[in-house]
Amino acid sequence: MSDHRSGIAARPGRRAVLQGMAGALALPSLAWAQGEWPARNIRIVVPFAPGGSSDVSARLVANHLSARLGRPVVVENKPGAATVVGTQEVARSAPDGYTLLLTPPPFAIIPFAYASLPFDSERDFRPVSLLVLSPNALLVRGELPARNVAEFIALAKSRPGALNYASPGNGSLPHVAFELLKLRAGIDLTHVPYRGGGPAVADLAGGRVDAMIASPLEAAGQVQAGRVRALMVAGNTRISAWPEVPTADEAGLAGFSTPGWFGLTAPSGVPDAIVARLNAEIRAVLGMEEVTKRLADMGARAAPGSPEEFGQLIAAQRTQWAEAVRAAGIRIE
Repeated sequence: MSDHRSGIAARPGRRAVLQGMAGALALPSLAWAQGEWPARNIRIVVPFAPGGSSDVSARLVANHLSARLGRPVVVENKPGAATVVGTQEVARSAPDGYTLLLTPPPFAIIPFAYASLPFDSERDFRPVSLLVLSPNALLVRGELPARNVAEFIALAKSRPGALNYASPGNGSLPHVAFELLKLRAGIDLTHVPYRGGGPAVADLAGGRVDAMIASPLEAAGQVQAGRVRALMVAGNTRISAWPEVPTADEAGLAGFSTPGWFGLTAPSGVPDAIVARLNAEIRAVLGMEEVTKRLADMGARAAPGSPEEFGQLIAAQRTQWAEAVRAAGIRIE
């Protein structure tokens, strides 16, 4: 009896044998997964509707990134709740480098506009690369009787609350920027939020809203067609796409600067090696002449840099927009 018991104790059980075999089989697979990234499709989640500047930027980069990585890089639009829907999806995704967030200015704005969020943008994400810097511009519908900023302000003051302005959604950069414009200019317009910049610009061109602040990426075609008029660049430098449009300083609103930007972030647990590979490939894409030219034609510029530099930009934006959101009293429920 004792020999039998001691024999069982010395011999590994069937479950232990199977677990050991499974572990041994898993090791090569794990090593392969770590060493051969990417082994499948990568997706970039854009937290806006199709057609806006974020979508255009993401698809431009994704097309060339696919060729460099040898795997499809697919753009998925997940609009809703001032970018919270798409951002939350990426925050909850596996930290394996296969899901990235096209990260726009609201990433640094909504933490101060929402009472609570289902993610922590500082804790749950890590920067990968800045992609694009783009000035914004004050735009009005083509039929609005205002040919410059002074006339627009005078018109708004003569009809307080009667004019309206569009934005890609509550808490978006154009929303917060226009609220700052209202404060600076002493005017009152009604906010009309949309689910993305594309639909907002379309309704501005159709005459259904009066004004908005938007990127030339979104509005170039409508401005060229005469359906939308650009009154001012919301910054201190004129843009090559619209050389005739004055800066905010030149238009009498000194210091009013609200540039747009888009970058890529990943879930915070993504390994350093994957972030470094992505950053290197993105730098190569943004250095391509056809990419820089396409962006320049739309009034933006490629802005390659390190993950650390992008992190510093996000931190600075958080500081700026925390003050702006409080000053404008913006709250999103």
